[in-house]
Amino acid sequence: MTQQATAANTEMIPVTIDGKETRVASGTTILEAAKHLGIRIPTLCYHEDLCVEGVCRICVVEIEGMWTLQASCTYPITQAITVKTHSPKVRKARRHILDLMFSEHYGECYSCARNNNCELQNLAQEYGVDEYRFGHPDLPIFNIDKSSFAITRDNNKCIQCRRCVRTCAEFQEVKALENVGRGNKTAIGTFLDKPLGEVVCINCGQCINRCPTGALTAKDQTDLVWDAIEDPTKHVVIQTAPAPRAAIGEEFGLEPGTPMTWEMNSALREVGFNKVFDTNFTADLTIIEEGTELILRLYKTLVQGDTSMPLPQFTSCSPGWVKYIEHFYPEYLGNVSSAKSPQQMFGAMIKTYYAEKNNIDPKDIVSVALMPCTAKKFECNRPEMADSGHQDVDFGLTTRELAKMIRESGINLPDMPKSDFDSPFGTASGSGVIFAATGGVMEAALRSVLEFVTGKQVENFYDHADIIPVRGFEGCRYVELKIPEEVGPVPAIIQHLVPDWNWIKGATVKVGVAHGTGNARKVMEDIKAGGKFSECHFIEVMACPGGCLGGGGQPIPTNLDIREARAKAIYAEDRAYGEAGKARKSHENEAVLKVYQEFLKEGPCGHLSHKLLHTDYTPRGKYID
Repeated sequence: MTQQATAANTEMIPVTIDGKETRVASGTTILEAAKHLGIRIPTLCYHEDLCVEGVCRICVVEIEGMWTLQASCTYPITQAITVKTHSPKVRKARRHILDLMFSEHYGECYSCARNNNCELQNLAQEYGVDEYRFGHPDLPIFNIDKSSFAITRDNNKCIQCRRCVRTCAEFQEVKALENVGRGNKTAIGTFLDKPLGEVVCINCGQCINRCPTGALTAKDQTDLVWDAIEDPTKHVVIQTAPAPRAAIGEEFGLEPGTPMTWEMNSALREVGFNKVFDTNFTADLTIIEEGTELILRLYKTLVQGDTSMPLPQFTSCSPGWVKYIEHFYPEYLGNVSSAKSPQQMFGAMIKTYYAEKNNIDPKDIVSVALMPCTAKKFECNRPEMADSGHQDVDFGLTTRELAKMIRESGINLPDMPKSDFDSPFGTASGSGVIFAATGGVMEAALRSVLEFVTGKQVENFYDHADIIPVRGFEGCRYVELKIPEEVGPVPAIIQHLVPDWNWIKGATVKVGVAHGTGNARKVMEDIKAGGKFSECHFIEVMACPGGCLGGGGQPIPTNLDIREARAKAIYAEDRAYGEAGKARKSHENEAVLKVYQEFLKEGPCGHLSHKLLHTDYTPRGKYID
């Protein structure tokens, strides 16, 4: 947005762009001023989420009275100027810049994962690049890096816009990618030129979502999934997370935030999946397990003086966040909830409970997960994620990959009829749905924990059960919630863990929320310094901006406006559960309660649930002695 003046003393500068006049605050860039006037200036290195770099020069413009063209993304307006954005001089310069880029860009568009969704390809068409005027590589210069479970890196397609570097270093504060070399030897590389799978990469895929070309792509597993579907000896099931449903429509020309939940169910059956399940089922299961773990941590620490389960408890749903804390703050691994993510809980349940109920050999089940996240590909390949006796989840598909499979099947998703999920994992609550948005896991947990402790409906404390203080796109949030003096009885499902609630009545529960690992670093440094987040009892962290709805496997492009539109769809689906008389709290999910009655009979955090639904990859002690 244009940096318009908000105070009376802000100097306003007159500017004329392509004959249109306006006034902007001093320091506003030409690119921002042009956007305000509805004038499009092409860009490549620029991205709304990132700091300005000004390296690609595609956005050059002509300023009256200046000999040379100027990059509009970096030029601050401090005096009255007249600008031309598409003069003959500008047009020729942009054409030459593109020609130079193609002189080092190896690869054929038709075989590229970004074909028809490539910013470089679009600009080549716009500026009539129909031949390689400065030559073109006949052979690839770089080896393709496929070492990562999540990301494929092909530097032959890199245009050195450095979006990936800025995303990794400044947006996520991981710094796995960097500029290497000087002059015409410059390339985007890693520490000591190691493969991406061997450096400090958290697999979040945010670099993919900001790469304008096919230099960075998700590790595509669609052919392997097709092989499984076409194998008559395999029973192929898919679980679908909530975030892709609010975004996959973008792959079919729909506006961001157009929900496709029920149409997608029908499409998946047409594609060939034997069963279509709802990841929200195990999101609810996660809340029961993780919420119970939080209660247990609080009781052990505050009542029994047992420090083996330290506070604050961090959420463990985001595999990018888990890998981030493993790399950068390993001393706090004991604070991470041992509860697996909904994806991994689902995988364990499919190959045990589901296999047993349906008399299917687990080795014949292929468990596929539709996720908004590239790090989920890494997560399902972690060696500890095999508590079912098999790899719990076999393949993780991104939203983009599933859209490709749907198109390959000749299906136009928006035209599909609506249908429900399959039983027994098709029942979910609104709390499971909001996992997709930052603050959603926290809100879902609080809905259940508040009702567990008070014995009253959460609607008594928050209108419509909407815990607004933990919602929003603020990078780091700190919230205090007062527990009433009057508490209820301990629910039967967790009576084996705590005797009563007298120890917590009247207490102030302090929670935190952060999204994007750049914000996670702020929280962790605050904790190390003894700041307010060190006093928290529970902190939700999601590796991606906006939470899962901004995941690295979501449709491209992405920016704040798109993430906000997806969030509206997520919260609308949660509200729709309530309007339809369906459960909006995880502990009200009858299918989850049935699992505890039939299978996890010792209850949350019991022996079997700990074996299947939790992980011991960090030292944190057992729940039940």
